[in-house]
Amino acid sequence: MSLYIQSFRFVIVSLCFFVLSGCAGLRDNQESIRDQHVLQLLDSDIHQALIVHSVTAFSKAQVTAWEKKDMQWQVKFDAMSAVLGRNGLAPLGVKQEGDGRTPSGIYQIRRAFGYEPNVQTKLDYQQVTDRDIWVDDPESPQYNQWIQSPTEAKSFERLKRDDNLYKYGIVIEYNTDLIIPGNGSAIFIHIWRGDDKPTAGCVALAEDDVKKLLAWFSLSLHPVIILGDLTRDRLY
Repeated sequence: MSLYIQSFRFVIVSLCFFVLSGCAGLRDNQESIRDQHVLQLLDSDIHQALIVHSVTAFSKAQVTAWEKKDMQWQVKFDAMSAVLGRNGLAPLGVKQEGDGRTPSGIYQIRRAFGYEPNVQTKLDYQQVTDRDIWVDDPESPQYNQWIQSPTEAKSFERLKRDDNLYKYGIVIEYNTDLIIPGNGSAIFIHIWRGDDKPTAGCVALAEDDVKKLLAWFSLSLHPVIILGDLTRDRLY
């Protein structure tokens, strides 16, 4: 994921000019300009991008889906509401296990999971069972990995919950390729409890919106998610 993190740092430096020179009355237009600037800096093989803007001091967010066709980025859907970690966005490279924050950065989207045998998606999808877990114990050699129980890890998250939060889930590939113990684990897009109920660090949306994203994402288009509050003076 280092390539995406380095790209994101470059994007943020480039965006500072837009934020400092802007005014509140032109916020929506400026956000569109900044989003387009970010998208133009992505690798050329990326044709789908989900951009997540924080819209409050902490957990509420707005999500826009972009797709590149004929070398031009276009908005795919109307903006969607979302909630983030209870303590908002962590600055780039600062996310820690259990801090209640959503990691900033640019991350790949490759895998999905859920309770049903099959769903409409072009991601790698797997139905979860009572044995499917995601390890969040930093001392475990299986840290931030999707495995099947049993395990000797001291703590983990069950992917088949008693509620419907993970009925449909999409893995945000944060800290998964080069795993750093303690830097955070189990970061997903999933169904929210409500539009005023923050997560422990994931990005959560209404069920219909999660299903919409599942149906839209395609591995062949190399989708990414861009997590960072680009509307405020403090950029991540």
